[in-house]
Amino acid sequence: MSSKADAKKSIESLRTQLREHDYRYYVLAEPSISDREYDRLFSELGALEKEHPEFDSPDSPTKRLGDQPSKGFQTVEHRTPMLSLANTYSEEELLDFDRRVHELLETRDYAYVAELKLDGVSVSLTYRNGMFAQGATRGDGARGDDITQNLRTIRSLPLRLHAHVSALPAFETRGEVIMEKELFSKINAEREREGEKTFANPRNLVAGSLKQLDSRETAARPMRIFLYYLLPENGQSNRQMNSQWENLRMLKEMGLPVNPHARLCKTIEDVKKFCDEWAEKRDTLEYEIDGVVIKVDSLQQQDILGAVARSPRWAIAYKFESRKAETTVNGVTLQVGRTGVITPVAELAPVFLAGSTIRRATLNNEDYIHALDVRAGDTVVIEKGGDVIPKVTAVVKEKRPPHAREYHFPRNCPTCNARLQRIEGEAGYYCENLRCPDQVRGRIEHFAARGAMDINGLGEQVIDEFVALELLADVADIYELHRHRHRETILARERWAVKRLENLLDGIEKSKTQPFHRVLFAIGIRFVGAGTARVLSDAFGSMKRLENASVEELQSVHEIGPRIAESVHRYFHSSENRELIARLERSGLQFAGETKKTIANEVIAGKTFVLTGTLSGMTRTKAGELIVERGGTVTTSVSKKTDFLVAGADAGSKLEKARALGVKVLTEEEFVETLQ
Repeated sequence: MSSKADAKKSIESLRTQLREHDYRYYVLAEPSISDREYDRLFSELGALEKEHPEFDSPDSPTKRLGDQPSKGFQTVEHRTPMLSLANTYSEEELLDFDRRVHELLETRDYAYVAELKLDGVSVSLTYRNGMFAQGATRGDGARGDDITQNLRTIRSLPLRLHAHVSALPAFETRGEVIMEKELFSKINAEREREGEKTFANPRNLVAGSLKQLDSRETAARPMRIFLYYLLPENGQSNRQMNSQWENLRMLKEMGLPVNPHARLCKTIEDVKKFCDEWAEKRDTLEYEIDGVVIKVDSLQQQDILGAVARSPRWAIAYKFESRKAETTVNGVTLQVGRTGVITPVAELAPVFLAGSTIRRATLNNEDYIHALDVRAGDTVVIEKGGDVIPKVTAVVKEKRPPHAREYHFPRNCPTCNARLQRIEGEAGYYCENLRCPDQVRGRIEHFAARGAMDINGLGEQVIDEFVALELLADVADIYELHRHRHRETILARERWAVKRLENLLDGIEKSKTQPFHRVLFAIGIRFVGAGTARVLSDAFGSMKRLENASVEELQSVHEIGPRIAESVHRYFHSSENRELIARLERSGLQFAGETKKTIANEVIAGKTFVLTGTLSGMTRTKAGELIVERGGTVTTSVSKKTDFLVAGADAGSKLEKARALGVKVLTEEEFVETLQ
């Protein structure tokens, strides 16, 4: 090469060519050169970059080969939560979703965007100045892991956007990483030949690949990505950004991979046709889908509809009918969950179904077994609920062998032999021995999991070992492992060196900084998931206030129903649970949330508001936040308990109902005055 300038020019030219070929091959599926020619260009670029490291660039196509192993993943805070979608399985439920949208918007002037529900792993990506800057996992919805280096290895993901259509200086986009079925089968076949454990399904393989500390391992597992969400950074706006359909078009114009099988639907009937069409055609795709995602098209209407604790009200997932297969029941075993619930499981002759080999399937409870009359030796029909969880749905009675005997549910726990109890009104049996080893293990696994206290080094095998050694009998014992006698016991075990133990103890100490809502989720109150824990944390602020809350006070919180309220109240009125909570508090866990700024306002404090219509000066979401800041409550339906209805433009049936019930109606101007 005659000069550095010539080298730089050649490097830039090769990078531009390879980016274009990557886009044509992986996004458009329209390659314009042979694989051999592509490899020649790639090798030429690699040689030039090695010769001239001063021209290194993070967006070079050669960066997709992976980097040196990292020591761990940094945590990324999502600017807006990555919510999960509510599911629907029938036309009736789909129509019910449309009815709720109609009632909340108080108009029929809306459309839907129907998109395929990809069976993959959700990620969030950030682009700045046309360059891929950062990528993260969904995590718990609020925070995820920084997997930027691993995402760089995905060939269909552009590291640099098309320069002529870089519509936004900086933005976030979200999507789904998937693996094609053929590639998945090849990888599993290779692992089987080498005597390694195979992956259950493509999604599990993708999840594991994205969490490899060595991105070169990730690069060896070809994956694809499709993007479906666009959010500008720092309050930027674009005049075209007013609908989901336009956002998909903008993503595509910027060179980002967008799934081609989406449709703008004017009515819910059009949506249903789309769902029926793809339920029939799903097997023609190169990758797995398990349904259709339906979204209200207008972004303004999405904002009006808002979200509940876990899911947006403006979107829903329509899940396809489960796939089915026949196999034989070898026997029935019992599993003991962390809450003591006993789940019968059918041990099956292995059968391949919807991308994975099934050896076990849930039988739900005793009533379910008797209703189907499942027996050892029976031929049964199994389905994958949502193509994920296998379950037995029918018995092929004509194939029943003569020796098959009726199943009788055991009356003692299979793990600790305690007498099983059946709560009145519930179908399941429970082991009420809180010291039952299976329950202990389950509770500790849940507590230490990534979405809860995230204790590095305290995985299933370590928990099994420590429970067997009687070092762990409950989650509070985790914070006693640093004691001298426990350290000696652990270090006497095989594979336990000082460094490994110190790493575990560091992870335990670090967990003490997890926020209150994570602690609340981690202690494992029945029916209290991560989203509900956050709602309770925001509403009560501290463990002490939650402990002392009545069922009525719990139920007064928006999104907390009778079942959750009863469960929380029952948990905190157990003397054993109170003692456990006291021990955790003494260990230094976070037992209070961040103090939210409250504004004294006698008009709003303690009052219940309903918002309807379109507000000109703010979104309804923002109006709700302002009410809560001042001590008020926001609900979605008008009743005799409603104190104020805030009526914006085009208010409909809620305004009529409020007037009929004598509820005080505030115009937007009057509402703004009450905020002062």
